[in-house]
Amino acid sequence: MEQQFYKSTGISLSVGSLLAIVTMILHPSGGNIMEIVKQAEILKVSHSIAIICLPFMLFGFYGLSKSLSENRKLSTLALVIVAFGLFAAMLAALFNGIILPNFLSKNLDILEESKKTISVIVSYGFSINKALDYVFIVSLIAAIGLYSWLMIRLRNRFSLIGYFGMIILLLTLISLVLNFAITSLFGFRFFVLSITVWILLSGFFLIKAKN
Repeated sequence: MEQQFYKSTGISLSVGSLLAIVTMILHPSGGNIMEIVKQAEILKVSHSIAIICLPFMLFGFYGLSKSLSENRKLSTLALVIVAFGLFAAMLAALFNGIILPNFLSKNLDILEESKKTISVIVSYGFSINKALDYVFIVSLIAAIGLYSWLMIRLRNRFSLIGYFGMIILLLTLISLVLNFAITSLFGFRFFVLSITVWILLSGFFLIKAKN
């Protein structure tokens, strides 16, 4: 029964990560206000998929925490941090991918008249989104670090996933120290792709988990 639970959460984690990849593929390159208006539909679709993937990921991470619950405090802490980060990701997707395109599309007729005011509003929205991206990145990386440490302690073939997670953690910390624009479109895509690969591997770990 418990093995079936792990398998279900592993599949859920894998589905969530695959949906995240679809989001990155569909996500347009961004641009000025008029380009956002032109890309409004694809922005809403891609960010809706991003929001849909979050519950799958959270359920999967719950299974991962339970499978690594030999050190209950650390696995529970990792789950709480993940939930915190995924909530930030949901807010970022709502603000940047759904609310902003809707707002600009509905006010298209007054864009020229109130261009400065709307530019300030859009800039403010981007600032909020950037802050939420940092919360998401730091939270996910911290949780991956904890999960990876617990995987390394297993001392079996799945410890390799833990070492891979530690590499991601190290590269992200170096990027932050060097002030690399990790919240830029390229930086964010690279970050999401790397953690998505780690999540996919963790889903495989759960599917193969024993009682």
